[in-house]
Amino acid sequence: MRNGTVTSFILLGLTDDPQLQVLIFIFLFLTYRLSVTGNLTIITFTFVDSHLKTPIYFFLKNFSFLEISFTSACIPRYLYNIATGNKVITYNACMSQVFFTDICGTTEFFLLAAMSYDRYVAICKPLHYMTIVSSRVCGILITCCWMAGFCVIFPLICLCLNLEFCNSNVLDHFACDAFPLVKISCSNTWIIEQTVIISAVLTLNMTLTCVVLSYGSIIRTIFRFPTVQQRKKAFSTCSSHMIVVSITYGTCIFICMNPTAKEEVTINKLVSLLISSVSPALNPFIYTLRNNQVKKAFKGSFERLALFSTK
Repeated sequence: MRNGTVTSFILLGLTDDPQLQVLIFIFLFLTYRLSVTGNLTIITFTFVDSHLKTPIYFFLKNFSFLEISFTSACIPRYLYNIATGNKVITYNACMSQVFFTDICGTTEFFLLAAMSYDRYVAICKPLHYMTIVSSRVCGILITCCWMAGFCVIFPLICLCLNLEFCNSNVLDHFACDAFPLVKISCSNTWIIEQTVIISAVLTLNMTLTCVVLSYGSIIRTIFRFPTVQQRKKAFSTCSSHMIVVSITYGTCIFICMNPTAKEEVTINKLVSLLISSVSPALNPFIYTLRNNQVKKAFKGSFERLALFSTK
């Protein structure tokens, strides 16, 4: 995998101000550690705690893995660039970064749709939940999410690999992405631009339609519950997922629809940075702070550690 016109790119990052770079480095280092620690904790608990062997935590485990992979594909490299002052990234590393960030980001949307279906079955068809969302079905859904993500980004990656760069190898971004690559390419980029738009629209529309239909049915079912306590319990079951869906789709719609984000490169970079650093760090807290079973798993683990340390 090599483009005949360049062997490396230069990532400009967010700023050249040394003081701002120090603040950005500290901020990203903390959010990255929180993201990896929080998501790894969730993954660990779903393996070791018997109460977290249900389909919802199976999906959450895979979602946490995607979050770690997504943020690890771009943030450590940017931290390295700030720490060393070396902004050069090889062509192969750049294209690998585009592949991993895109496939993890795209697969995440399909997984959120699958998780909304899981919540729909849990609320609307509780008696048949374990039959409908069996372990086999969960495995099929996860496989389909990854395959759908790969099918969406594969044409884009193929087109990116065929881009030629004649005049510049400077990317005005903190990570390799399709849009900065298209901006400096001397090839005809009309096809790749349309591919990006079509892929984004299809992914957002397909997954958001599934989410809206699922939660439309959930809300109708909840309002039919006879008691307030049943309604509160049902809403608490879905609230964490609804918050994560709102953050994920809201930021992506902002990038796609807001004219300022298209015109101002700085705003676009800042929003991309928030998506790749802050969101993965917040998601574990959103799921754990509102989930009694995860809280119990935390408490049980700490009690076992305390008991082990006293022996």
